[in-house]
Amino acid sequence: MSRSTHGGAVVFKLTVEGPRYLLVEASGRRDRWVFPKGRVEDGESTAETALREVAEEAGVRARPVRRLRHVEQKQDGKAISIAYFLMAYAGRTTPLDKRRIRWLAFDEAAEALDSEKNRRLLRSAHRMVSLATQPRDRIRRTAARLADWLVLGALSLLPRRRSRRGRRKRTRKKRD
Repeated sequence: MSRSTHGGAVVFKLTVEGPRYLLVEASGRRDRWVFPKGRVEDGESTAETALREVAEEAGVRARPVRRLRHVEQKQDGKAISIAYFLMAYAGRTTPLDKRRIRWLAFDEAAEALDSEKNRRLLRSAHRMVSLATQPRDRIRRTAARLADWLVLGALSLLPRRRSRRGRRKRTRKKRD
């Protein structure tokens, strides 16, 4: 299938404990957890569909970060093609659907998802989120090392003070 029939999103938010991923309860199926997604409407792009579905199903506003992969699957016996997007949490809105939502850490979300295709999608999204957040930590560590190096370098340029003992020993040696 070449043309996407649906748009969906892997939404994340950064917390002190690390990234959390949004899952919604599947329509009509209690305790089955999926990513928000829905059918592309006339005149709508897949990204617009994904944004709309995140708001309607989860009551979440999000900001698209980048396109993820397409997922092909069967829904009600028909083949559908879902274009997924990685999105960053941007706040709350009023949901149209009465679905439960969960914000889960990567391992918890992977365990809760209903299919291997969705777990692969989550792994791909998690790699992108991790790569985007880790450089800040590397930059901080590098900056701290550079600051230490500069301080040590500056200290080494200061004139060294001799101890009084050292001076006496030298003066004694000169007298003898």
